Amino acid sequence: MSQSLIMNNKLRFEDLQEAAEDFRYLLNREYPRKAALELVGNRYGLTFDERHLLHRGIFSSSDSKSRRKKRIFIEEIRNKDLAIDGHNILITIEAGLSSRPLILGDDGFVRDISGLSGSFKKTETTEKAIQFIINAIKKIRPRQTLFLFDAPISMSGKLAQEVRSRLKRENLEGDALAVKIPEKILIGFPGVIATSDTAVIDQSKMVLDLAGYILRKKIRLESLVRLRRKRGSVGKS
Repeated sequence: MSQSLIMNNKLRFEDLQEAAEDFRYLLNREYPRKAALELVGNRYGLTFDERHLLHRGIFSSSDSKSRRKKRIFIEEIRNKDLAIDGHNILITIEAGLSSRPLILGDDGFVRDISGLSGSFKKTETTEKAIQFIINAIKKIRPRQTLFLFDAPISMSGKLAQEVRSRLKRENLEGDALAVKIPEKILIGFPGVIATSDTAVIDQSKMVLDLAGYILRKKIRLESLVRLRRKRGSVGKS
């Protein structure tokens, strides 16, 4: 994401870069995450969106390393069972298609910072995102695919029904369900999980950044924020 585009989104790149360094420093020294973010946010006068961006993308070195070890390459999916965290993946892809800010996390996963999950509504962009996912499944050929949508979110049942129809139409093995707590099924799923949810990743063995893969293939990710570690930073690994 260019600095000019960050400014257009009212995100101050230089301050964010410095804040990210300080946030990592505190996390690596086992400061409580919430307290560390508040301390850094107050020091740099960060807005709510800027703090949320750091929360979604900056992690301790140990957490980042652990999650990166669980990531698998897209080529490794063939003939494995795949579970997709439906709203998580859809919202991230939609954010990229709509040029809303995304962040490339220290752990290698692309995440949105919109916070739209509770107020998610199906749009034309949703249709496009679903088709991108279906096309990706056709290419990577998992043995079967299970979409899990959050039932408490409006119209989740109809969304699951539409995805089931598309899977059938494309002769793809799988199902789509709207369930009360998808995380419970995802965490116990005996295959590959497509999500960027840190709580799910931390309790899983094989994870795919499906949204990141699709967005990199389909569009220029000009809205992607990368808050990389500075070379030569002392004590800020």
